[in-house]
Amino acid sequence: MARLPFSVLVLAPLLAAAIPQIPIELYSPLIPQKLLATSQKFTAANPTYPQWTTITPSDGKWVFFKTDTWTSGFFPASLILMYERGQLCGDGSLVSQQDAATSLSEGRTWSVPLTGLETNNSVKHDVGFISFPFWEEIKINPANATAATHIKAFAAYLAGRFNPTVGCTKSWDNGTPPEFEVIIDNMVNIELFFVAADLLGPADPNYSRYRFMATSHADHTMVNHIRPDGSTYHVVTYDQNTGAVLHQGTAQGYSDSSTWSRGQAWGMYGFTSMYNRTGNATYLDTARRLSTWYISHLPEDNLVPFWDFNAPSTPTPPRDTSSATIAASAMLFLSQMETKAGNQTGSDLWRDHAISLLRDTVSLGFKSQNAGWESILSNGTANNPVFNNNTGLTYGDYYFIKAGNMLLEMGLANCSSGSGAITNPYTPGNTTHTEKSAAGF
Repeated sequence: MARLPFSVLVLAPLLAAAIPQIPIELYSPLIPQKLLATSQKFTAANPTYPQWTTITPSDGKWVFFKTDTWTSGFFPASLILMYERGQLCGDGSLVSQQDAATSLSEGRTWSVPLTGLETNNSVKHDVGFISFPFWEEIKINPANATAATHIKAFAAYLAGRFNPTVGCTKSWDNGTPPEFEVIIDNMVNIELFFVAADLLGPADPNYSRYRFMATSHADHTMVNHIRPDGSTYHVVTYDQNTGAVLHQGTAQGYSDSSTWSRGQAWGMYGFTSMYNRTGNATYLDTARRLSTWYISHLPEDNLVPFWDFNAPSTPTPPRDTSSATIAASAMLFLSQMETKAGNQTGSDLWRDHAISLLRDTVSLGFKSQNAGWESILSNGTANNPVFNNNTGLTYGDYYFIKAGNMLLEMGLANCSSGSGAITNPYTPGNTTHTEKSAAGF
């Protein structure tokens, strides 16, 4: 596995003649086709949601799970992202207006059962992920009172898992008291507090309360989940009565001292979001540290990371395209934030690494129509310790679509009629699209 010095990583975009070519597969017509085909499988009487594709046989068919599963929000959110793509390209060049409208309608249909998890569920901290479709609804229409009501309800539930002694929201309920488990994934879930706070407004007492919970959680994660070199632990166990750290380790990684690749990507995205929401430069520095570690430990032959950065090299470990798409989205987001901070060199750096990672993700895992896969990508690793790998993953697809939309929002990809070719119109200093996207995220 490659280990590149930071100086090389910083200089790389300065030496490049142009932005890496954006893979056209990000805008393939197969994406809305596959989403809408899967959407027809909804059953109101017993709604189930795609999480991963079949492992044996590995034929790319979705496996469906009950509503009360942590991944259930990603598919309806993906449908709404496709509607947003239709709005970004109003000429119908990437998504027809009919498909865009149908995607929104289907996304809403699939979102309705999720509202039953607002007060009683087994997903616990993952109500942030569950509420993703409603976040997207608010992006489309900030005055959407129905979506706002659901977001506030999910945030109230998440707030009930916050322990002021520990300073974090609790993840799982698996431990024996006084064990209080917190996983790195929570760094993405806690943005729910900010979304709800913005809807409530400063006059509401929960506005400052929710923002405090999010910042407290992030601050403790910086101290206890992140190692000095910028790598991360998956799980930190606290004493719920004293706040002391009892254990730092993993549940889905190779070992307690290793770095689970999807967990590192969750951290990258989460701390970038924290900077966007607060303007606190410490969070920006943390996002840079995690992202620098990530890109400096990617394989040389194809940038898609192995499921764990420290997994034994023999036999060749499975890779995780979901880690790659989350990390690519995180780095595009970080590129936006660097522009916001006045650092164009940094913005170019993360932009280029994100596009390169997406390119290799497509090379490894994009499934063509002839392949017969229902997911957009293959080669995801849901949970390697239980041999759940080399599969399509609903969250991997979600962040693949999201990255494509972000490139459009940033002005790095153009809508195109005819052949559907994507061009790179970006020139240094042209930050109009970036600033708009960063402010509205």
